[in-house]
Amino acid sequence: MTSASTTLRAALDQLLDGLPPRQAAGAVERLMAGYRERSEGAERPGRGGPFTAAPVLRDRADAVAYAAYRMPATCEAVTAALRELAARLPGWAPAAHLDVGGGTGAAPWAAAEVWPGREGRTVVVDRAGPALDLGRELAAAGGLAVPVEWRQGQLGAPGAAPELPGADLVTVSYVLGELPEPARDAVVDAAAAAVTRSAQGAAQGAAGEWAGTGAVVLVEPGTPEGYRRIRDARDRLLAAGLRVLAPCPHGAECPIEVGADWCHFAARVSRSSLHRRVKGGVLPYEDEKFTYVAAATPGTGASPAPGRIVRRPLLRKGQVLLDLCTPEGALRRTTVSKRRGQEYRAARDSEWGAPWPPHPSPSPPPPPDYPSAAHPGQDVQRTDAAPDPAAPAERADDAE
Repeated sequence: MTSASTTLRAALDQLLDGLPPRQAAGAVERLMAGYRERSEGAERPGRGGPFTAAPVLRDRADAVAYAAYRMPATCEAVTAALRELAARLPGWAPAAHLDVGGGTGAAPWAAAEVWPGREGRTVVVDRAGPALDLGRELAAAGGLAVPVEWRQGQLGAPGAAPELPGADLVTVSYVLGELPEPARDAVVDAAAAAVTRSAQGAAQGAAGEWAGTGAVVLVEPGTPEGYRRIRDARDRLLAAGLRVLAPCPHGAECPIEVGADWCHFAARVSRSSLHRRVKGGVLPYEDEKFTYVAAATPGTGASPAPGRIVRRPLLRKGQVLLDLCTPEGALRRTTVSKRRGQEYRAARDSEWGAPWPPHPSPSPPPPPDYPSAAHPGQDVQRTDAAPDPAAPAERADDAE
């Protein structure tokens, strides 16, 4: 069975192949300049970093260029976040999915990848007509199984909260940074209200383990500014009564010191030849850095992971060093030695962003290992140390 992401890439290649190369290159370059300006903008005090408007998609050529440049990476990042949500809600699938600011519709493809064959509907709301038109075209060309309604509308109008229909799942990906702070908060509050309203209605007379369950998943670029926006949004979701399920293994305050570090993860994105041409790269893949939060309505019985690996595991001779976010709301480095057998093998195969331990055991823990100093050549900083101010910041759009 062909995956949704593979089908999407094939549909994108087909569309891009019909666009004159010079026109595509010009549109991509303009859009790239806009995104780089946003990601490299000078940081200012306050929440979420500087606000800059999203690049305007003027016509179909702009929409195709944007989709070719950003849609595969956005889809993989959202897929990764939705997989973590699905792991906390086994057997649950959203019947009604609302994608806020979804543009060309990466999130519906991601949902189709995580919940193949799900029955239901999806509504994509965005202000850009050319993006919605292209999303509709891609869904038809790729045979997206779930029916999608493409609805044009404004988000975050000054002084007004957006009116969002009820849904079991609300996704907001790579949108919060395109809104001023008051509108950003209003969108998060409206998303929480939409799933709460839907969950309360579904719970009446419904049966099953996940009856009356709704979830919000927010995804932003894996930059310090993106992390601060997600951190603020997480606080608002908790204040609205939702329970955080991922990536945090707790509902306490984030233990990361703002300005010293940031929580982010990476998704591997396969590149087709046309995708490499559009992005000016040579490698057959790229790593999309992203940050996210997934939260569910209360009373579902779901719980977060027992811990989360927040940096790439460090492999040493006979040891694996894991930087963890713990259920107590703290950051801790743990050393798993070879003499731990199965746990060591699991640690050796573990990945950045995965839950830890992968399968919690009620058995008592083994004796503590001798501490191991970090190798001076490690490529990942300690979670309890501030980054080198001279080192360049990671960017969400770094391809190679």
